[in-house]
Amino acid sequence: MPLILVGSERCIRAGPATGGGQPSWAQQVHRLAGAGDDQPVVPWKPPVEDVFQAAARRQASARPAGLGRRLAARFVDSLVLGAVTAVAAVPLGTRALDHVHEKIDAARLSGRTVTVWILDGTTSVYLGVVVAVLLLAGVLYEALPTAKWGRTLGKKLLGLQVRDIEAHEPPAFGAALRRWLVYSVPGLLAVGLVGVLWGLFDRPWRQCWHDKAAHTFVAG
Repeated sequence: MPLILVGSERCIRAGPATGGGQPSWAQQVHRLAGAGDDQPVVPWKPPVEDVFQAAARRQASARPAGLGRRLAARFVDSLVLGAVTAVAAVPLGTRALDHVHEKIDAARLSGRTVTVWILDGTTSVYLGVVVAVLLLAGVLYEALPTAKWGRTLGKKLLGLQVRDIEAHEPPAFGAALRRWLVYSVPGLLAVGLVGVLWGLFDRPWRQCWHDKAAHTFVAG
């Protein structure tokens, strides 16, 4: 609306700027509404999430899983690995038994007192092949999925994930491989149960021996 000062020789009119000045607030609203203006309206974009805040939220939401769920996931994984290893273990184990029985029969026929060793050059090769199959299957089934997704089939079914302690992300392949070897090799030597039960007393991350070796923990 025009503004007129009474008692003055001049009149000041407040209107649209015609000299190319800054548009008024009303003009800006009018342009955004698209009435009589062919210029496109730039859509509003939400702000990008801060990566540091997202990492802090992931770290705060990560909680170590209970040992019961971890054992259940390990049971599932052990069934899968056992089935794969049995493909090589069953025929080689049968050959090993036949070999030992042949040695026992030969000792009886000799009529002499002979010490029959169960583990010899033949059976040790069979055992080595079975162990190699187990370790290789573990690399393909345990280490690779753990490095890529942080979980195996058993952990996925139980809602668990292996994470690095510092980054709270799936570990690198080297750490995942070290985690599997520290779990499997002591397990073959019958001392792996102690390393697994270690998670009952470890605080705050409830790490087993293989988790400590890889600097990881299992999140629920």
